[in-house]
Amino acid sequence: MRITVTVDGTSYTDDVEPRTLLVHYLRQQLGKVGTVVGCDTSNCGACTVHLDGHSVKSCSVLAVQADGSEVTTIEGLARDGELHPVQRAFHDNHALQCGYCTPGMIMQSIDLLADHPDPDEQTVREGLEGNLCRCTGYQNIVRAVQDAARHMRPGAGPAAERVGEPTGTASGIGGGGE
Repeated sequence: MRITVTVDGTSYTDDVEPRTLLVHYLRQQLGKVGTVVGCDTSNCGACTVHLDGHSVKSCSVLAVQADGSEVTTIEGLARDGELHPVQRAFHDNHALQCGYCTPGMIMQSIDLLADHPDPDEQTVREGLEGNLCRCTGYQNIVRAVQDAARHMRPGAGPAAERVGEPTGTASGIGGGGE
């Protein structure tokens, strides 16, 4: 099937097998390896991306379901070499740890902050409960999300991802998985 998807501000038209998962399309066909494959069963959330501004686990979405949509990956968050406030907060609060869950955690956190711009600890923990950290360092992740909330202007969630300009080349805060 032929699909057209805008990923991180760039439009792609490709032929894909109907059973191709979005995560595999992003990684294998587009080279967006910042989106990692964790469990491949939608349990861990490492593959979380935004589909039309809302977080989805890309291992549970077919590429053909994204036809005509806008996808934002961890690699599309930085602008003009500046990290997204959530990426910056993860760095500043030592929430990166081994880094495997980080892309999904950051993408889910942005979605959470769009709905809860000033979340308390419990709201952050509940909002991220579909994303697992194998290092179990949740305390710093929760602290990072609350720090990001303090630095983000209202509406800086999914609306800020509308890409009309080239993305920055910030080196891999949560975007370097292989």
